[in-house]
Formats: sequence, structure tokens, C-alpha cells
Amino acid sequence: MLDDKQVNEKIEQTHKAWTSWRKTSHTERRDLLNKLAEILRSRKDELAFLITTEMGKPIKQSRVEVEKCAVCCSYYANHAESLLEDRLIETEASKSFVSFQPLGVVLAVMPWNFPFFQVFRFLAPTLAAGNCGVLKHASNVPGCALIIEEMVIQAGFPEHVFQTLLVGSSAVDKIIEHPKIIGVSLTGSTNAGISVASKAGAMLKKSVLELGGSDAYVVLADADLELAAEVCVTSRLINNGQSCIAAKRFVVEELVIEDFTRLFLEKMRLKVLGDPLQEATDIGPMARADLRDELHEQVLSSIAKGASCILGGEIPDGNHAYYPATILTNVKPGMPAYDEELFGPVAAIIAARDEADAINIANDSIFGLGSAVFTQDLEKGERIAATELQSGSSFVNAFVQSDARLPFGGVKTSGYGRELSGFGILEFVNIKTVYIK
Repeated sequence: MLDDKQVNEKIEQTHKAWTSWRKTSHTERRDLLNKLAEILRSRKDELAFLITTEMGKPIKQSRVEVEKCAVCCSYYANHAESLLEDRLIETEASKSFVSFQPLGVVLAVMPWNFPFFQVFRFLAPTLAAGNCGVLKHASNVPGCALIIEEMVIQAGFPEHVFQTLLVGSSAVDKIIEHPKIIGVSLTGSTNAGISVASKAGAMLKKSVLELGGSDAYVVLADADLELAAEVCVTSRLINNGQSCIAAKRFVVEELVIEDFTRLFLEKMRLKVLGDPLQEATDIGPMARADLRDELHEQVLSSIAKGASCILGGEIPDGNHAYYPATILTNVKPGMPAYDEELFGPVAAIIAARDEADAINIANDSIFGLGSAVFTQDLEKGERIAATELQSGSSFVNAFVQSDARLPFGGVKTSGYGRELSGFGILEFVNIKTVYIK
């Protein structure tokens, strides 16, 4: 662990690196990001093993995560120049335009659940925009944090443009206070977001927050139920259920809830709980035993308040952090399964009288990260996704996922600001007016 003096030295080093990095050409940045993408792909198996051993993600999902990081690097390598191109605006001036200029060193505070991609979706646009970064990663994935810095150096980026700070959460406030830190991007819990946003606001520094979610997937009576059940199960179990944008609440019209629940149960039963290093495993251990125990308490509390557990709901014997695929039905307001985020492989099925009731239930949440709607009427699905569901992303007949080409972020207590796409790269640049008489 670094002490305050070592942290300050590293921040100063990164700021000094920025004074040169900000002047590099888009061509140079492109070549380096493409090289970083090549390294990620060439080391994919090694990196996937590290992810799985540090936080328990099934190995086949860890490989997908590494590939997604490479895609993100390639996207910004190939598109940053056009995304940051000056934009002419007609005024009375002989010339007036908007220029997008780098601001300096950005702090990233990142979680353990996607220990590579959470970092790279910050890192790639940050470097592509001419900024530099320092990372405070989750304490249970130090190997991931350090190897990302190693690969940045391996790719040929100038020394210190990106550095990992091995510190605890208590050090974050002081890092934000450092005069050479110009902003902070956090992915984490709502409480962590409140803390970071409060500190950043007090220092008049910008923050981008991607926080918790309790995504609602609305299944309408005219949905393809086989497809809906398959997609919903897949989404609920991503990363052992430990994903902010994993489906958590399944709001189903009463007319089809019996058939949907039967299909959902059939598919959930087939998922294999076991060693995450085995290819056949669908659900590995949760990241920590205390997180598993908190999830189990939410399940037990929901059952005590009237929910029915039709699958799972019991901790297997042994010293581990496993939790089985679990389904709760008859979920109502006032239960943890309805009101809170279930960060693990637990699904809550909620009955709705009709389409309007389903939309109201989906929006009856403090969260607003992602959502989905299942219907064979694509025009209706598009309308509901675009105008009815209160979330940062809304998908029709598909599970919510991030994509470097599309903006990602939430509303309500799921955060603010956007990552990825052209919107994400503009979060930490000076959107500068230039006016020539």
C-alpha cells in the first residue's frame, strides 16, 4: 500500500507526463491504443485466468471481458480524431468554432466485478482525448490493477501517463483534493457515489458516476416467451449475477406469468454452479463471502415478507462464497427483492395487471441504469423503450449490455454522466469556444 507521500509523487509524475501527452497527435495515440488492443488479445488467456482467480468470474466470461477491452481500445483508436474534431458554428465572426481540449489527470475509482473492462472503458477515451489517468481499483483485484498499468507500458505509452495507486478507500478524498486531479470517474455503489460526488463537488471538480442498478425487464403478453426466458436468464446470471446492468426484476403481465415462470425455472435449473476455471461452469463463487451472506439475508427477508422461493435460496455446505441460482416469485413492494439491488444470482418475478401497470412497476425504483421490454410488436417496444422506461439504456427483446459505440450511464440514483461513445470522450475535455473577429 502506498502512503500519502508516494501517492502525491505518482500524481505529480502523471501530471508532468500529461504536459507532453496532451500535445501528441491523434495518429500517435491511435497507434498506441491499437497496440494495447493487440497486447490484450495476445495475453487473453493469462488475463482471463487472473480475473477469475481474483474475483470468481467464470473463465469463459473472463475471456469475453478481455476481448471487450480490446474492442474498446480499437474503437477509440479509430474514432477519437473525428469525435474530437473542431465544430464550426456560424456567427457574426469571421470564424467561430468549438474545440475539444484535454484537461489533465483524471482519477478513476473502479470496482471488482469487471476488473478489466470498467478500467478500460475509462482508460481508452481518457488517453485518446489527451488526458492522463490514475486508478484506485478495488482492493480485492490488485493483480488486475497492476497488470493493466504493465500493459500500458508494454504498448509503448510514455512513462506515467497512467498509473495504479494501491491505496484503500479512505485515501480517495485526499486524492480528489490534490490540485493536479481535475476530475473523477467512479463506478460503484450508490453510497460510494454520494461520497465521491460530495467531495468532488466541494472541490469544484467534475465527476461521472455509474452506480447501482435494479434493472427491470418487462415481459408483455405478446412476447416470444421462449426468447424472453432465455435472454432474461442469461442477463440475470452475467458475472455470477454481480453486474449493475444485469436483469434483476422481471415484471410480467399476469396473462403469461405462469408460462414465463415455468420457462424461466427450466432454464435457470440447467445452469451449472461450480469451479469458475472449468469451461462448463455458468455460476462461480461470489467475489466475497460477506457479499454472499448479505444477498442471502435479502432473500430470507423477502421470503419472510411473503415471497415464494421456487429455486435455490440455500447456501451450500462448505467454506466458500457460492450462492445458487435462485428465483423468488410473488415479489411485492416492501420486500428487499422489490426495493433493493440484489447483487448476485437471484431473480425476482413480479406480476403486473397489464402493460401500463408493468411500466409503472418497472419505474417504481430509486434506480435507473438499464431496462428491457419483450414484445413481438416492435413499434410498441420501441415506444416503451424510448419514452416510457426511466433508465439510461433500454433494450427491446435483448439484454442490456455496454457497447463502445453507444453511451452508457444511468439516471436517478444510478448516477450521472456518460461513458463510452462520443458522449463519453467529451466528459473530461474543455469544450472551448474559439471566436475570431
